[in-house]
Amino acid sequence: MSNIEMIIEERAADIGNFLVGRLLPFSQKRSVGPFVFIDHMGPAALKDYENMDVPPHPHIGLSTLTFLFEGSIMHRDSIGTEIEIKEGAVNWMTAGKGVAHSERTPEYLRTTDKNLHGLQIWVALPKELETMEPEFFHINKEDIPSWIDNGINYKLIAGEILGRKSPVPAYSPLYFLEVKNTLQEDREIILGDYLFGESSLYILDGNIESEGSLYTPKHILIAKDANLCHFTLKPNSTVYIFGGEPFPEPRYIYWNFVATSLEMIEDGKTRWQNHEFPKVINDDGYVPLPPQNKNIKMKE
Repeated sequence: MSNIEMIIEERAADIGNFLVGRLLPFSQKRSVGPFVFIDHMGPAALKDYENMDVPPHPHIGLSTLTFLFEGSIMHRDSIGTEIEIKEGAVNWMTAGKGVAHSERTPEYLRTTDKNLHGLQIWVALPKELETMEPEFFHINKEDIPSWIDNGINYKLIAGEILGRKSPVPAYSPLYFLEVKNTLQEDREIILGDYLFGESSLYILDGNIESEGSLYTPKHILIAKDANLCHFTLKPNSTVYIFGGEPFPEPRYIYWNFVATSLEMIEDGKTRWQNHEFPKVINDDGYVPLPPQNKNIKMKE
C-alpha cells in the first residue's frame, strides 16, 4: 500500500512584482504539522528596472522563515531589524502579538540585472505563545548544520532531527531538512525512524522514485505515515522534508494573520487599519488590508 496520501502541485500566485508557486495552504490540506504556508519564489531573472518591493505589512500568531537559493533581499521590521539576507542564510521572524516588515531588493542591486529564488514559509505558533513579544533572528549560512552521509548532502534549516538541532529557535517540535544528491547515481533515503508528526516532501530539482512511481519537481508529497519515509533520490536532485507535531486546535488564516480565534484575527485587522502596529524602520510604505476572504478557517 502506498504511503503517499496526497500530491500537491505548485499553483501560481501573484505577490505584486512576480509570480510565485504556492504550495500551502491547499484546499484539501491546510497545514503539515505547524507549517501553514509555503511559497516557492522564482527562479526569477529580474532586469535592471525590475525589483522586489513588498512594502510594510503585518503578521500575527506565526513565525516566518525565509531561505534563499539565489539572490538577496533587504529585510526591515518594526522590531528595529535592518538586515540583508543572502543565499544559504535564514531569516526567522516571530510575529507573536504583532509585527510589521518589508522585503525589498537591496539598494545596491536595484539598477542591475539579478536573480531571485527561494522559499518563504509560515510556521504557526502554539496557542500559549500566540501573543508573545516579536523576535527576529538571522542565522548565517555557515551556522546551519550541514553534513554528508553516503554521498548525500544534508542541511537542517530548522528544527531537530537525526540527532542534530538547527539554531533557528522554533517553538514547537518540527523539522525542515534539505536533502541533495549531487552524484551521478541513485541513492536510497530511509528516514522514517527519525521523522515524527505529519510529514511532507517537496521536490525542488530532479526526481524521486517511491514505490515504483517517479515524481517530478514542484510537487509536495504528503505522507500517510512519517515513519514509512523511504524513497530513491535520483542524480542531481534536491528535496525538502518538512513537518512536525500538529496542534490540537484549528488555525484561522486571514491575509497575513494566523490565530486560534476569529477575535484575534479581527483585532489584528482593526489595529492594522488604524495604523496601530509599530512602524517599520526606514520604510514608510503601507499595504492596505485586502477584502475579506470567505474561507478563513483552516479545516483539518
